Amino acid sequence: MRPLVGITAYAEPARWGVWDTRAVLIPESYVRMVRDAGARPVVLPPDAGDDAAGLVGRLDGLVLAGGADIEPSQYGAEAHPTTKTRPDRDAGELAVLRAALDADLPVLGVCRGMELLAVAYGGTLYQHLPDLLGNDRHQPAPGVYGAHPARFATGSRAAEIFGPAAEVNSYHHQGVDKPGTLTVTGWSDDEVTEAVEDPARRFVLGVQWHPEEASDVRPFAALVRAI
Repeated sequence: MRPLVGITAYAEPARWGVWDTRAVLIPESYVRMVRDAGARPVVLPPDAGDDAAGLVGRLDGLVLAGGADIEPSQYGAEAHPTTKTRPDRDAGELAVLRAALDADLPVLGVCRGMELLAVAYGGTLYQHLPDLLGNDRHQPAPGVYGAHPARFATGSRAAEIFGPAAEVNSYHHQGVDKPGTLTVTGWSDDEVTEAVEDPARRFVLGVQWHPEEASDVRPFAALVRAI
């Protein structure tokens, strides 16, 4: 039987056909990548943290999907004017992530998911990269992905998957400041953190870009191989 991989999701207003209601949703690209990697995808609503240990006991792996900003109080900061949060996702995903780490479940964090890993490991975030960099190249415009090179540390999990360097797509205005107890293993050409990992575990990897939108199955396949 194919392993079960949970993918965290939103609960948001949505419209399709004759319906206009709240829905649990996630871009299909995540589901496709998990399926193409050889696993069975399971979409997890934000309230999945209500029984995090019980849920994790039924899963073989976890993907923390991209999305809204993390509530700054989670890492001891005040909100920047540009910070837009979803506290329901924060609460549910942090509970599921901590249960997954307790169980040594393989975990892949994508964009927001990488930032969530950093916060869970005691780290902090830059809330608005244009304040730091003086440009918006990591999120050029609403719905428009940026593109830039990234390099990866020799011997790291990230380098094993992506090679020493790669061109990546990005859509984020926040980024990792301090990684907590995670190891930074990837950087963009302007030194923004692009990959973090926990080498002491079976598989804990975060990437700041969106491999699912590029149909890059490699990090998802690496997650499944670690199961």
